[in-house]
Amino acid sequence: MRRWLKAAVAQTIFGSHLDAFLLRNSAVVVTFHRVLDAEEPDGLTISVALFETYCRFFKRHFNVVPLAELVDKLEHGGTLNRELAITFDDGYLDNFEHAAPVLERLGLPATFFIVSQWIGSDVVPWWDRQQGVRYPWMTWDHVRSLHERGFAIGAHTRTHVDLGAVTDIQAREEIVGGRCELEARLGAPIELFAYPYGRLANLADSNRRLIRDAGFKCCCSCYGGLVEGSTDPFHLRRVPITSGYPSPLQFGFEVALGRSVQLA
Repeated sequence: MRRWLKAAVAQTIFGSHLDAFLLRNSAVVVTFHRVLDAEEPDGLTISVALFETYCRFFKRHFNVVPLAELVDKLEHGGTLNRELAITFDDGYLDNFEHAAPVLERLGLPATFFIVSQWIGSDVVPWWDRQQGVRYPWMTWDHVRSLHERGFAIGAHTRTHVDLGAVTDIQAREEIVGGRCELEARLGAPIELFAYPYGRLANLADSNRRLIRDAGFKCCCSCYGGLVEGSTDPFHLRRVPITSGYPSPLQFGFEVALGRSVQLA
């Protein structure tokens, strides 16, 4: 379906409040990576203006809640009603510089999943290296500031390892070690976890059990899909916001019609 037609259908769905019917008894968790005005935006980057447009769309059409509140509702069998939780992965500096001020201005909660060994480092992940770019990471002062300002901090392993490819000792070091490093730096419990890469094949069943046993309350993927009342918090789906969604209306169209799942 052409983009303009999808946008028109989405406008009808959300303008007529049909979304309340289509998304009844469900919730959405969205994921961002970078929010900045890059010269050559890629699949992980959206502009500051577009990010604010998304946030205003979320606020207008969803019940934006902290991720922990959604997880608590799932744990206790509560009824879902178009909740939406905003999350970020990795710990890029632009999350602090550009995303957080927009969220605060609009009064929206969010969770920042942090790769603990990358904070304050010069690490260039392979996907940025392939593009010939380098984007700085937050420092621990930035992460602490987000925490003190009421944003949630979650774990995203120590080095962004593929938990579908490693098990046993290495997996434990990445999962438990990342949590311990965050807790030591923040002086607060870390109970939310998102596994790197986020596709079905990127998490072994044994490592999902390890995440649960480590004391986390959820395990987030990143391959799309809605959250339903029967969802296991350790199989929590997230919809990545990428260049594949040129606008919030395109996102709304795919989500409302259950088409946001991306194959692993």
